[in-house]
Amino acid sequence: MNGNGSGQPNLDRVGRLALGVGVAALILCALEWRANPTQFFRSYLLGYMLWLAVALGSFGIVMLHHQVNGKWGYLLRRPLEAAAQTVWTLMVWLFIPFFFGLPRLYSWAQPATVAGEALPPFKSAYLSVPFWVGRTIGYFAAWVIFIYLLNRWSWRQDEQGDDDRRWLGKMKKLSAAGLVLYGFTVTFAVVDWIMSLEPQFFSTIYGMIYIVLPALAAMALATIVVRLLARYDPVSNVITPLDFNDFGNLLLVFVMLWAYLSFDQFLIIWAGNLQDEIPWYTSRAAGGWGAVALVLVLFHFAVPFVLLLSRDVKRRMTALSAVAALLLVMTWVDLFWLIVPAFHPAVPSLHWMDIVAPIGIGGLWVWRFTSQLKQRPFLPLHDPRFEGVYGHGE
Repeated sequence: MNGNGSGQPNLDRVGRLALGVGVAALILCALEWRANPTQFFRSYLLGYMLWLAVALGSFGIVMLHHQVNGKWGYLLRRPLEAAAQTVWTLMVWLFIPFFFGLPRLYSWAQPATVAGEALPPFKSAYLSVPFWVGRTIGYFAAWVIFIYLLNRWSWRQDEQGDDDRRWLGKMKKLSAAGLVLYGFTVTFAVVDWIMSLEPQFFSTIYGMIYIVLPALAAMALATIVVRLLARYDPVSNVITPLDFNDFGNLLLVFVMLWAYLSFDQFLIIWAGNLQDEIPWYTSRAAGGWGAVALVLVLFHFAVPFVLLLSRDVKRRMTALSAVAALLLVMTWVDLFWLIVPAFHPAVPSLHWMDIVAPIGIGGLWVWRFTSQLKQRPFLPLHDPRFEGVYGHGE
């Protein structure tokens, strides 16, 4: 796998193609919005949370890398940084439509005469529209500040070198605080944006599951991107089977964490006979939703788990990329299982916009991702953690 690549990937062409597909898909959704605005916002939420998961997961893994100094970060860092930047260059702007569709998504945002059953006083105060909007602005403000600073300092490290290690020290310290802030903000954000679709349900593990799910999706996408870049210089000159073995191990860790937390949430609620929370699972285990849950057990855990135990699979770029692609698809299935039963608890309901909206947002996301990825070298140039590794800096 070493030394066989040449030239540079045509990221401009990929970006233009993705932008064209994304705009076309979103135009179709916009046309449907006039006839079915409620379904538009539901499908838009599904697509938005999928690509926000990839962006936020990339942000989290970048900060994790700055803390543990793993060699695996040498090849992953640039794709992860470019993906994280989409939070403030794209996703913050794509969130704006939700401010106009809150009553169509959330029962607590509807007038009391429409919403039906009243919420307890604390939930009613917490799930008020002004407070919800204020928290949302706070989440994005925190993410944007941390992502901007980490990427700016990484850029400075490339430009100026790091003889005094000042940029490395700054990124490490900011990441330590950022990981704590990340845990709190992502937890509260997913409670506000997804769990509150069914405001009677409550789980302290819910946010932890969503913290792991973006990390898994981001790691899967980064693996695929590195696989594609491995055809070109300079990545082709340094990548080895051991690198993909590391990527596979990280994917395995996130798969096991996702399964562990998901099962723990179910076990605690079901075994504890928690009357307010059990209906959340009964609606997702009955009828056709039970089949979707079985698909998740098999293809979001069992099959990837078995495959990622194999060293041969992890060291073969094509095989590992196929597993990563499966995990990306299953991230959409997982979010579909989390979100859609709030609106259709009896039987699964797959609207064509549930597929087209993620494609549309994904097209815009890939366009922004590629435009940011091409602006910098594909490998960190002056990070002292990689001195002597793969002919660092050549």
